[in-house]
Amino acid sequence: MEEVEEGAAPQHTLWRRIIDFPLIALLVAAALFIIANAVGIMIARALPPMDSTARLALTSAIDIALVLAAYKLLIVHLGERPRDDLPLDGAPRKLGLGLAIGFVLFSAVVGAAWIAGVYRIVGIGDTSNLITTLIAMAIVPAFMEEVAFRGILFRWIEEFGGTWAGLIVSSALFGLAHILNPNATWFSSFAIAMEAGVLLGGAYMLTRSLWVPMGLHAAWNFTQGEIFDVPVSGLDENGLVQAKLSGPDILSGGQFGLEASVIALVIATAAGVWLVVLAVRRGELVKPWWVRRRMLKAS
Repeated sequence: MEEVEEGAAPQHTLWRRIIDFPLIALLVAAALFIIANAVGIMIARALPPMDSTARLALTSAIDIALVLAAYKLLIVHLGERPRDDLPLDGAPRKLGLGLAIGFVLFSAVVGAAWIAGVYRIVGIGDTSNLITTLIAMAIVPAFMEEVAFRGILFRWIEEFGGTWAGLIVSSALFGLAHILNPNATWFSSFAIAMEAGVLLGGAYMLTRSLWVPMGLHAAWNFTQGEIFDVPVSGLDENGLVQAKLSGPDILSGGQFGLEASVIALVIATAAGVWLVVLAVRRGELVKPWWVRRRMLKAS
């Protein structure tokens, strides 16, 4: 098994070498991400009155455009080995692959919950807010959270501490970020860290692109909320069907939804581990920064 190796970094001025140090690059990238979001909030406040759906669509488009601009123009150039994890080449195929995986995975979770008797359809759903929820619960979270957790956090934690550190830290913080969601518990955050953190991190490791995890993330949220009427990380949604969860919380996830169930934990974590194994077999591992430096000096 071969691991991803990095050759000698190009020579730069002292200040540039400081900025390109992985943990400093992480802080700079995070600051740029926050600034782009802050500018989006200020622009949204200055917009004239309009229909709520139109406002959501416009403000979301502005936020995404600003973060994408910050990423493409600045963030991709940071670090000792600059790279673009959102290349346009192959983007539709990778995004589509992620969407398909996300749909299939959560459909499998719902199917298992139905077999276990904790999920049942009780009527026809309400799709009057479909566009709003598509934007707010699928598109925006998928883009923003993947840029933040995989495109920034995972990337530079990995560059400093190696791939395993990147996967563990980004997954743990992703789970912790959901602790303030409605009906969240420490178990639900642990479940999110394992099933979503490992799954999305594995997709990023395997493809070295954010398109697949973005598609997977969006489809996961949309499928559970807008198709199967399952709460999305504790947030109640209206799906194509009207459904109810019942039975022990360990199987149903309680009010947080199936993401906090052992069913989703087993299915999604298994899929994530499989992606990680594939990435390892392809040699998509990065050694810690200090190990790479020692190897360079030895050579």
